[in-house]
Amino acid sequence: MTDPADLSASEAATALRAGTLTAERLASACLDRIDARDDTIRAWAFLDRDLILRNARVLDAAPVRGPLHGLPVGVKDVMQTFDMPTQYNSPLYQGHFPGVDAACVSLLRSAGALILGKTDTVEFAATGHRAATRNPRDLARTPGGSSSGSAAAVADHHVPLALGTQTAGSMTRPASFCGVWSMKPTWGMINREGSKIYSNTLDTIGWFAGSAADLALVYDVYDQEPGSAPPLAIRGLRVALCRTPVWDKASDATRAALAAAGEALSAAGAIVTDLTLPTAFDSLPEQQVLIMRAEGRNALLPEARAFPGRLEPRLQEMVDNVDGYTRTELLAAYDHAAACRPRFDAIATGFDAVLAPSAVGEAPLGREDTGDWVFNGMWTLLHGPNINIPAATGPNGAPIGLTVVGGRYRDRAILAAAAAIGEVIDSR
Repeated sequence: MTDPADLSASEAATALRAGTLTAERLASACLDRIDARDDTIRAWAFLDRDLILRNARVLDAAPVRGPLHGLPVGVKDVMQTFDMPTQYNSPLYQGHFPGVDAACVSLLRSAGALILGKTDTVEFAATGHRAATRNPRDLARTPGGSSSGSAAAVADHHVPLALGTQTAGSMTRPASFCGVWSMKPTWGMINREGSKIYSNTLDTIGWFAGSAADLALVYDVYDQEPGSAPPLAIRGLRVALCRTPVWDKASDATRAALAAAGEALSAAGAIVTDLTLPTAFDSLPEQQVLIMRAEGRNALLPEARAFPGRLEPRLQEMVDNVDGYTRTELLAAYDHAAACRPRFDAIATGFDAVLAPSAVGEAPLGREDTGDWVFNGMWTLLHGPNINIPAATGPNGAPIGLTVVGGRYRDRAILAAAAAIGEVIDSR
C-alpha cells in the first residue's frame, strides 16, 4: 500500500473525500516521515505532534469544511499562527506567540486544512540568519531562500503543500533548487495581514506543491472569483521563450534547459516563439533590488529601535541604508516599474504563456549562499503570476526549473498553461 505521505495533495484530497483515508492517518504518516528525515533535512522550525494529531481528529469528526479538508500544510515561519510560535528565525523573537492567525493561514483553516507546523526561513524572509534547512535533492547544496523549509518539506514528502513568500525570488528559486512546483500569484491577491513585511510593494504569499493540479487546489481557496480555466491542449499552445535582460548570467545548464523545453514543446505541437522584451525592461532587475532594500529599511526599523545593537549586521546595514539609495531614486524606480507593468500585461496577452529561467543554474554548494535571484526579481516587480516547473537536471544531478509567467490577474489561465507545459517538460 502507498505510504500516505507519498500521496500528492490531489490524491490525498480524493482519498479523504472517499473515506479511504483519515486526516489523522495522513498526519501520522507525515509525522513519521519527518521523524525519519528531518534530523537531516531540518525543514521545520516548530512541530507539536500532540497538537497536530488532536487537530486532525477534530477534522475527522467534523463536516467537510472545504477543498483542503484534512490536508496537511506547512506554514513559513514569518506568518502568524494562533496555536504555534512565530519566530521569524530571529533570536529577537524566540518563543514569540502572537496568539492570532495571519489572514492566509486563517483562510486555509476555513478550507479545512490541517496546519502541520512552521517551516524554517531566512531571518524575517529578508537576510541575516540562514535557515538550517538542507536540500533533499543534494545535501551539499542550498535549498534556496528565503522559503527554504517549505520547499524542502514538499520536496522530501514531509507535507504535500506549504506556504512561502516571495519578495525577489524566495518561492521560485527554492522550487527550482529543490525540484518542486511553486506558485507566486498576482501581487495583492492574497491578504498579507499577519505576515512579516519585508517590502510593501513586492511581498507576495505563495505556495509549493507537487503539480499544477495541487497548486490549483490552494489557489481556489484564495481567489474570490470562483471558476477555473478550461484545460489547455499542448497542440496550438502559444509559448514565448523569454531569455530576459540578464541572460548573460545563465549557466550552460539553464540555457540548455530552456532550449530543450522549447524543442520538446514544439515537437508536441505548441507554437513556440522567442520573446525579446523592450529595452525599457533592462533596468528592472536593478530597480527591484533598490525598491526591496529601500522598503526593507522601513520594515526593519521597529526591530532596530526596539532591540538596539542586537539586529543581525546584514539587517542593520539595510536599516542604515549602506547602499545610499535616495528617495529620488526610489520614486524613479516606482514610476518606471508602474509604467512597465501594463506594457508587459499587453505583451503577455499575445501568448498563452511566457517561459523563462527560474534560476542561474543548479543550487549553489553550501547553506550560506542561497542563490542569485536575478532571474526572478523582474517578474516579482511586474506583479504577475509566476509558476515554477521542475524542467531539467544539471550536470551535477541537481534540479533546474523554468518559470511560466503572465500578466496580472491571469492566474487561472497561467495555471492551465503551466499544467499543459508541465505534461511535456516536468523532469520528474
